[in-house]
Amino acid sequence: MENKEFDVITIGSATMDAFIESDKASVVNVSTIDHNTELMAFPYGSKLEITDFTLSSGGGGINTAVNFANLGLKTSTIIKLGEDNVKETILKLLKERNVDTSNAIISNKIGSGFSVILVSFQGDRTVLAHRGANSKIAKQDINFDAIKKSKWLYVAPLAGDSNKVLDEIAQFAEENGTNLAINAGTTAIKKGANYFSKIIKTAEILVLNKEEAQMLTKISVRPDTKEIFYSKEDIHPDVKTMLQKLREDSEAIVVITDGKHGAYAYDGKKMYVCPPFDGPVRSTLGAGDAFASTFTAAIERTNWDVELSLKMASVNSSSVVEQFGAQDGLITFDTIEEKLKNSPDYKVKVINEIG
Repeated sequence: MENKEFDVITIGSATMDAFIESDKASVVNVSTIDHNTELMAFPYGSKLEITDFTLSSGGGGINTAVNFANLGLKTSTIIKLGEDNVKETILKLLKERNVDTSNAIISNKIGSGFSVILVSFQGDRTVLAHRGANSKIAKQDINFDAIKKSKWLYVAPLAGDSNKVLDEIAQFAEENGTNLAINAGTTAIKKGANYFSKIIKTAEILVLNKEEAQMLTKISVRPDTKEIFYSKEDIHPDVKTMLQKLREDSEAIVVITDGKHGAYAYDGKKMYVCPPFDGPVRSTLGAGDAFASTFTAAIERTNWDVELSLKMASVNSSSVVEQFGAQDGLITFDTIEEKLKNSPDYKVKVINEIG
């Protein structure tokens, strides 16, 4: 491969995040005939004390860029910010974390993104997001020459109109020898399987959460009649079908993340069941970004060893959920490898026969 200027360029959102934690939040389970929904609830019309409050930067574009740089990769990022105080804070953070900011886009017409993140006592969260400039990345904003000079392009979920550039940058990466990793978002998936299948064909790595995978494949994961079927020893038959369907017209490594149940992967020959790496949970925000970007970096580091890359991704994701912010718990490859060395019983199940 020709010499490249960057190991990886990320493209995605950049926001200022206000984390609000209150022990007064209730988690309410609402059931219908075909699904269950959990809601975070507060007494209506009341004034409640906040248990904890933190202000930090976030968004898939910079969460993953910071992680890649922390893992030792020469990293740049394509994000769009407004001409405001959020811009100054985010650019300063990225420079401090050794992320190149020369490909950041600045708009004087629209403000930067901002999110309010409500954290429950269980560690899960509800996000109230103002997309701002994140939803307005246009083709003319993007430095395509930088993508051409990068080994990897990592596409984090894009907001709003920014998805209009996804197929063009995916095709450009394919034509110019840049490996493509996509962590799909619901906005792109809602455009339909026909649109998204063209993009998947160009990718080396595709990461979806279980809900996104169900949306894209139109396959629902049915609960067992006696108990919810989740096991560290096997894989749900509907998840198998989803993995196979996602890879029908692609050579990508397909990964489906499933929150506290871990993740599953398929490389066309083997399926992998990756349990979560044990650890305390304070906030799940940023866990998906950490998992997907660590997996991408690890694939390069391990010479495309899917099993080991899943383990590394799980360890880093576990470290992130122990902290309040999306980037605070990120660790290096040396630390990841040390944790795996000290946890010999932590295994990924590899399934050779696909039923």
